[in-house]
Amino acid sequence: MGNDYKHTMNLPKTGFPMRGSLAKTEPARLESWRSARVYRLAQQRCSEQESFVLHDGPPYANGPIHMGHAMNKIGKDMINRYWMMRGRQVHFVPGWDCHGQPIEHRVEEKLGTERFNRTPVERIRELCRRFAVENIEVQKAGFERLGVLADWDNPYLTLHHEHDAADIEVFKSLFDQGMIYRGHKPVHWCKHCHTALAEAEIEYGDETSPSVYVRFELTDTPKGLEGFSGPVDFIIWTTTPWTLPSDQAVSLKPGAIYTAIEHAGRAELMAEELAERVCEQLGWDLTPLEVDGRPYRVVAEDLFHLRYRQPIFDQVRGIALLADYVGLDEGTGIVHNSPGHGVDDYYACMAEDMEICMPVDDDGRFYSGESFGTGGPFSGLDTDEANPEIIEYLRERGTLVGEKRISHSYPHCWRCGNPVLFRATDQWFVSMDAANLRSRALEAIDTCVRWYPGNASNRLSAMIEGRPDWCISRQRNWGVPIPSYTCAACGEKVMTDETLDAVIELFRDRGSDAWFTETPESYLGAACACPACGSHRLKADKDILDVWWDSGVSWQAVLRKRPGLSYPADLYLEGSDQHRGWFQSSLLTSVAAEGTAPFRGVVSQGFVLDGQGRKMSKSLGNVIDPNAICEEMGADIVRLWVASVDTSSDVACDRDILARTSDAYRRFRNTFRFLLSELEGQFDPKTDAVDVAQLLPLDRLMLAKMTLVQAEVTGAYASYEFNRVYRTLYDFVVTELSNVYLDALKDRLYCERADAPARRSAQTVLSELLSMLLRDLQPILAYTTDEVMAFAPSGCRDDQTYAALLEWYETPLSLGEAESLSPVLEAALELRAAVTKTLEDGRADGEFTKSQEVRVRATVPAAMHELLTGADAPDLAEFFIVAEVELVAGEELAIEIAAAEGERCDRCWRYRESTGPHGEHARICDRCADAMGV
Repeated sequence: MGNDYKHTMNLPKTGFPMRGSLAKTEPARLESWRSARVYRLAQQRCSEQESFVLHDGPPYANGPIHMGHAMNKIGKDMINRYWMMRGRQVHFVPGWDCHGQPIEHRVEEKLGTERFNRTPVERIRELCRRFAVENIEVQKAGFERLGVLADWDNPYLTLHHEHDAADIEVFKSLFDQGMIYRGHKPVHWCKHCHTALAEAEIEYGDETSPSVYVRFELTDTPKGLEGFSGPVDFIIWTTTPWTLPSDQAVSLKPGAIYTAIEHAGRAELMAEELAERVCEQLGWDLTPLEVDGRPYRVVAEDLFHLRYRQPIFDQVRGIALLADYVGLDEGTGIVHNSPGHGVDDYYACMAEDMEICMPVDDDGRFYSGESFGTGGPFSGLDTDEANPEIIEYLRERGTLVGEKRISHSYPHCWRCGNPVLFRATDQWFVSMDAANLRSRALEAIDTCVRWYPGNASNRLSAMIEGRPDWCISRQRNWGVPIPSYTCAACGEKVMTDETLDAVIELFRDRGSDAWFTETPESYLGAACACPACGSHRLKADKDILDVWWDSGVSWQAVLRKRPGLSYPADLYLEGSDQHRGWFQSSLLTSVAAEGTAPFRGVVSQGFVLDGQGRKMSKSLGNVIDPNAICEEMGADIVRLWVASVDTSSDVACDRDILARTSDAYRRFRNTFRFLLSELEGQFDPKTDAVDVAQLLPLDRLMLAKMTLVQAEVTGAYASYEFNRVYRTLYDFVVTELSNVYLDALKDRLYCERADAPARRSAQTVLSELLSMLLRDLQPILAYTTDEVMAFAPSGCRDDQTYAALLEWYETPLSLGEAESLSPVLEAALELRAAVTKTLEDGRADGEFTKSQEVRVRATVPAAMHELLTGADAPDLAEFFIVAEVELVAGEELAIEIAAAEGERCDRCWRYRESTGPHGEHARICDRCADAMGV
């Protein structure tokens, strides 16, 4: 446009900067939120409304935050901010898991294991507490920097006294129902951390282990082999040779057929289905033993209770059992049982009332001795050290018939990373089937809870269906003690309602540290007596509760204790690993104690991986530090990345991905800037807005499109599909807005008289767009939308200062009206695409320079012609940014272009027949003359 006319036009202007400089500006904005107490203001604004409680799953207080933390807390914040705008009184109490092995392990690393083992328990607990509190502050700062609104001044910590007491309140409820028992059974045992572990504390990784085929010589004669003169053996296969010293039985598959392979004068028993494969692996000829001229075949039930020589201790006799868990897909179909080292073995042997053998100590070493139940020839050896020694021992005795190394998945301790043992020890358990806990929990999953995504319930159901009884005791220092006592007089374990009540009061008053510093007599009073013998000499036991119990009862410690919170919570949101962790422990304790799930909804998220799909680790150098990204790019980039990915499954993040996220951010920011440039100081929606019925057709069509977009966004937020929110808004902003509507409006906005009805019509829709995008993007771009508030007209921001205090956007058009207008807009967009392609070709051929120089003749199908010539049709010349559009009804779509008629206006550059002299202006159109008051 000519320089002479610039001062006469409504050119865009705004104080909203083009560059966000987020890393520099966000900290000051965060401080303003703190000073103004925005979280409290949002609660006060909705003080009379229904509450919304998203209960925070407590992360471990053991180091700075990582991208998994960031995705988790940002996801929660987006949900909370959405419900704040929907008028719910949102309560979000952040929490931290402060007990257990993760923190104690870090303290042990600092002290060194030798010094740690010499340190009194009171000192260890003091150091653990200090470490936890220090790291809480580190993590809190990281979460706040991400823009997360929460009750940061009053978090819940599992080390608080009231949480200690809540642990025992729930424990007592289960104890009273007969769900708590003490048993001697195999559990995962870490010989490095010296504690039992629950399934949730196990990580599986590949291990290369020795596997062996071993013959167990029978001392009883199998049915049908009475006439065979040689020895008869069971052939077993195991990947844990170190368990052979504690072998007590073998298990066979009920109903399976077993055969005998004749080899070196011996009859070797194995499953008929596996015989060919076993012989091939052992290098034997497949020579089934014949009886009465036919291959020997016997059903498993006919081998039941036969006796054999224990492979290490000759004087001991093992016994053949039947067990459904025996598979016929590998091995020999005969499984050796060490009930002290395997859950399946344990239950098979317990059915025979066997006394369980356990020859391995807490350090994973065999007890010294020469009799069964000790290490015998392997006394003092670590289980790993014993493997090659046992194999050589079997070889020397002639009972080893095959050996090979295999790679297989094996359980590892989640903290130290070392392989664990199954080891029978005395532990406290929650029975999954007493009081029908398993079935009640499964029913709650199906009937009481909404799952996001919908199939997330399947994983938890499968885990609960198949899980063994919950081992809740740990042999560590840092945690909440299990309130049991040992009578010094008779050795009985003491746990009664009276002692439990006393411990609840002790923990509520002085915390669980008191358990380790005070004698039972000082707080038990009359309850300090052994029910078995009456002695008052009770010793407090040292086992502590599983850390998953500790965090899992937060529904009792937090939801039911904190003012304003509600039980069950509206929502839990955590990573998919919490199906075997916090989701499960929360569900089981709540269903057991109260008969209901602690949550009405559950959002399951995946893990954050690098751009190549690998787990982030320092050794690979692929860790993305959210604190560093905030300092470099800004928290809103991290938040936008979280919104852009499907968090219901594993997601990728690296520098390239964040760079692309930054590009998307600029599209949103530039859109905000354009809207502000046409509204700031120029338009007040309260006084200047045009009624919907008076809007120009193009503006009304855009309002209809906004209404449809808003319905999609609302539905996506309500179902916690942040990536659908992002994709809907991004496509709308880039496609319909920036590339179409806003581009088409520029002539009207810049060239009309400032208060002209046509310009006010456009500004009315722009103000609606600003209002909508402010609210739709506020949960995602928390800092940027707050920045926009300072420049937005008061009517677009509800006279609020902070974006978090806005109410949800409601369009002035009903969804039904929008849907009725949608066909017109879709037809206009379809025709525009065809016209744009023709214009691009013409420009490339040199037929014209600017589209305003062109008039278009479009032949369109009858249905399109009817839509685009009706009362709701837009000004197509404006929409296509051309001089004129002529529509002709026809059978097929066809576009013709020609030079525009009339002359070009020096002010607006539009070709109009009215262009000519107006006053002192030689060549302007009527519209521009009116705008300048000529």
